[in-house]
Amino acid sequence: MDFDISKLEEYGVDPSVGIDYTGSKEKYIVALQRYLKSYESNRARVMTALEAMDIEDYTIIVHSLKSNSRMIGAGGLSSDFESLELAGKAGNTSVIVSDTPDILKRYDMLVEQLKPLGVDAGSAPAAELSADKAAKTAQELLDALDEYDDELSAKLASALTGYPFEAGQREMLDKAIAYIGDFMYDEAADIIRDITAVFGE
Repeated sequence: MDFDISKLEEYGVDPSVGIDYTGSKEKYIVALQRYLKSYESNRARVMTALEAMDIEDYTIIVHSLKSNSRMIGAGGLSSDFESLELAGKAGNTSVIVSDTPDILKRYDMLVEQLKPLGVDAGSAPAAELSADKAAKTAQELLDALDEYDDELSAKLASALTGYPFEAGQREMLDKAIAYIGDFMYDEAADIIRDITAVFGE
């Protein structure tokens, strides 16, 4: 991928932080592409929740944007989304209404710089997991989903792909990963419980 990540510093992104989170430049590029790919749906859900004054859903979404922005090294934007998350938890609708548009504009500006990356990145192959390790990873994933920790959930779900599931189970795991990306944590957890029941047999 011929993309100069150092240019992102002009837009408040510290690539070294993102590489620390992801483990390598290659995985960091994949994380940036995931961030770009989720942009339209995330932004739309923020606006839908804002217009409906659905503060609970709004808070969940901006929490995810906070975590994902931090993971790619966009510390300032992460702090911006954190301020919206705190406003949501406090039920401070005046701050939500007044601050959301400007923060979304900064989100838009960053995403514009990521567009040359494209959105069709494949994930790096996961390390192969034994049944014991997969069972432990699955339990950690369920705990992360229960805590609505989207960043950790995505990481653990990706790691779980290293177990040699049967074709049908692998399709269900892919569906669970998609649910996590859409903040549908309960649905994802139900699938993970179903496909990992084999570990207890």
